Amino acid sequence: MYKYEFVRIELKKFSLKELKPKQDHHAIIEQYAKAGWRLVQILTPPTGIYGSATHYELIFEKEV
Repeated sequence: MYKYEFVRIELKKFSLKELKPKQDHHAIIEQYAKAGWRLVQILTPPTGIYGSATHYELIFEKEV
């Protein structure tokens, strides 16, 4: 059996064409990996205005 952890990363707008994450996703992935979690997927939910995402989620799993 596995348990799952979902980490939401908000995106901030610099312009209509450029979005950047508010948090460093590389650091988050490394932090969870050190704690025994495995990255399963990076999910981009449905888009917002102008077809751009407003956030994405990192999905981690760990065996219990």
